[in-house]
Amino acid sequence: MRTRTTTTPVELKVLMNHIYELHKGVRHMVLFTCNKKYSEQTIQRLESQGIPYLLQPAGQQNLNVYFGRRECLEAIRLIVTRPLNLLTPEEDFILGAMLGYDICAQCERYCKRKNGCKGLCDENCINKN
Repeated sequence: MRTRTTTTPVELKVLMNHIYELHKGVRHMVLFTCNKKYSEQTIQRLESQGIPYLLQPAGQQNLNVYFGRRECLEAIRLIVTRPLNLLTPEEDFILGAMLGYDICAQCERYCKRKNGCKGLCDENCINKN
């Protein structure tokens, strides 16, 4: 007789790792994007651990789930009022900084978006050393 084993989808393993990092204080806020088919499991996991969250549709099949500290989520509620690709360079910068992304990379991304650059803007860039 064969026993049935269940495997955890990769997306849910990523969610569990984010929750672990949140509990350990590595992060204060997380942006987790998953297929909508995992939304119920994601919400159940967050609610069972008392983790505040915010949901935002991300296209036809995906969902952005912000979770973490309440004060961070309150700021997100005010900043992220439309799809991420429609954020201003300033809103995008603030979101990246709040998510703990590399601040130098965020500065570079901000400058490129603000200057309308698609690649390196030699005339506007500071020499890199």
